[in-house]
Amino acid sequence: MTVAEEGTQVPALDNPQHYINRELSWLKFNDRVLQEAYDSRTPLLERLKFLAIFSSNLDEFFMVRVSGLIEQVQAHLNKVTPDGLSPQQQLQEIHKHLLPVVTQQHRFFNTELKSLIQQEGIYLLKYEQLNTDQKSYLEQFFESRVYPILTPLGIDPAHPFPRMSNLSLNLAVKVLNPDTNKQHLARIKIPANLPRFISFPDDLKTVNGETVLWAGITLEELIANNLESLFPGMTIQSRHLFRLTRDADFPVREDEADDLLQAIQTEIGKRRFLGVAIRLEIESSFPEDWQNILTHELGIAKDFIYPLEGILNLKDLFFFLSIPRPDLKDKPWTPVIPERLKAIHQTSNPNSENLQERPDIFSIIREQDLLIHHPYEAFDASVETLIVQAARDPQVQAIKMTLYRTSGDSPIVRALMEAAENAKQVAVLVELKARFDEANNIEWAQKLEQSGIHVIYGVLGLKTHTKTLLVVREEGDQLRRYLHIGTGNYNSKTAKLYTDLCLMTCRDDIGADLSDLFNYLTGFSRQKSYRKLLIAPVTLRDRMMGFIRREIEHCHHGRPGKIVAKMNSLVDPSIIQLLYEASQAGVQIDLIIRGICCLQPGVPHISDNIRVMSIVGRFLEHSRIFHFYNDGQEEIYIGSADWMTRNLDRRVEAITPIEDPALIHKLKDLLHIFLSDNRQAWDMQPDGNYIQRHPAEGEPERSAHQILMQQALNQV
Repeated sequence: MTVAEEGTQVPALDNPQHYINRELSWLKFNDRVLQEAYDSRTPLLERLKFLAIFSSNLDEFFMVRVSGLIEQVQAHLNKVTPDGLSPQQQLQEIHKHLLPVVTQQHRFFNTELKSLIQQEGIYLLKYEQLNTDQKSYLEQFFESRVYPILTPLGIDPAHPFPRMSNLSLNLAVKVLNPDTNKQHLARIKIPANLPRFISFPDDLKTVNGETVLWAGITLEELIANNLESLFPGMTIQSRHLFRLTRDADFPVREDEADDLLQAIQTEIGKRRFLGVAIRLEIESSFPEDWQNILTHELGIAKDFIYPLEGILNLKDLFFFLSIPRPDLKDKPWTPVIPERLKAIHQTSNPNSENLQERPDIFSIIREQDLLIHHPYEAFDASVETLIVQAARDPQVQAIKMTLYRTSGDSPIVRALMEAAENAKQVAVLVELKARFDEANNIEWAQKLEQSGIHVIYGVLGLKTHTKTLLVVREEGDQLRRYLHIGTGNYNSKTAKLYTDLCLMTCRDDIGADLSDLFNYLTGFSRQKSYRKLLIAPVTLRDRMMGFIRREIEHCHHGRPGKIVAKMNSLVDPSIIQLLYEASQAGVQIDLIIRGICCLQPGVPHISDNIRVMSIVGRFLEHSRIFHFYNDGQEEIYIGSADWMTRNLDRRVEAITPIEDPALIHKLKDLLHIFLSDNRQAWDMQPDGNYIQRHPAEGEPERSAHQILMQQALNQV
């Protein structure tokens, strides 16, 4: 026990009751995503999008997190988490939480959203609702486009139980042989290489004789109503849909792999079929005897069967955003060119081959550090421009960068190849272990190697998660380093959807640090100290904890202490315990945590001075900002790391200080905008639940995303 004040005893700070379970906290985050679909203030087609995002998030949660817990149970590992739950208890709590949530999600789509989109002329129909012409069209479509692909697989002693791929959608069909009066069970995989939603041509977009905006059916509905073609001579008795999820998180023993790229390629191939089955989604009418067959053959516990109404795999609802109804979507957003880079893009084409016309981004960086905020400010006009110009500038001698995730058709990768063709020294660390992007990264790594670039596949035993770029340029009789350090990936597509920050600078001390970091990544350097950068797993944890202790010391000496930190997740027990100590000392702490938060805010005598909020809205909050008041000598940092054990101890991360006074002011204003949001903001309660903020009567609505878009437009 510790003493908070005279006569008051409080539990020790490492008591499990003061920690929220990581998995359950993530589920609460996904619930907040789902709430955007339920919220009538969200444009109608965007509500379908949030249903899809919720389902997509849940797929990955099962493939990675739930699968890991199942593996622990099967290996009889009973180590409890800081909140005191064993793996088995966590699995039970996950199912207890999820079953009513996904049941409500499907019911909401079937009963409310389908009705609302129908009012706007968008009809997802059942077969019995079709007219004669529509059925005739679908019969032809089935015969020409679908039937040749389908392969019904019988399930009986003569036909072994079929292998089923991860995330596959399937029909279980019961047929009767009229000659023998025997029943048989068969499985048909719904082809993933065909459109999930089959749209009628314009002349058939009619419902009850009236022309509508869009009309169609699901692919499985079409197949289910044409089963006689697949089982001629048999009587179709019933058919039911199910969907399978497998473990997709594979371990690679790097110390035993002679070729990491080849080892990961081999493991990727196992994902589809060999991962342990961990979830079975079924139609609510699915017969119990069939459930027993599937659970037995697939080895799925009944706790991970989810009976659901209507269509399965709501992730595919992304399709409806393609319908041309801009009034039912968010207003389109085009990122603006950052103020200080406008001259570049107004005077010349930044991708021009003519070196005389090419503008000089390097001179702008030399004038003053640049802080870019995506997606409000354009990725292509800033980050891509820097890399393209570096590739073509004859004074640039070398380019080094880390690639964790990049887009499928990346201008950045093409620019790096061009740099190599221009005889520059180019070194790229491609993180092959970036989950679910392994295949994409392998493809790019091979192309980069073929173009003559030095490619490194990461550091043994660590994931390289840094977002760093180093350009070495010859200027007169010296070499100058230009740097890009960010919070997000070098990905032009996600840069339009994720909020991220990046610093462009040519400060000597940060440049020297980044050179040391790249030597660590590419060679055998064991650099243990850095001038300005906070580097994981070397200095980041100690420095961050030191900053928190410094605020505690200020409070102990009667000075104010204050911390504002924005990140994706807060999980690390040591950091959480230290934040509790800071709260007890009087440090005022505001945490802006989008996703997982294992800390309990507002607990008397433990975390009275800690407030936690989450923002979930149009853009995915991805930036990390750390602000320490330091008795008025404020320090502020941005970078790639959350306060998670994996980021602090098992990944290569880079956090940079922001030292330009104007940029410090800009970041402080940004944090204030987040903290004052009353539209997309949620306040975390001590029990781990969240309450959404709403404007008070007469108070204007303040959406951080809307405010920042307007601020960006004011630059134009």
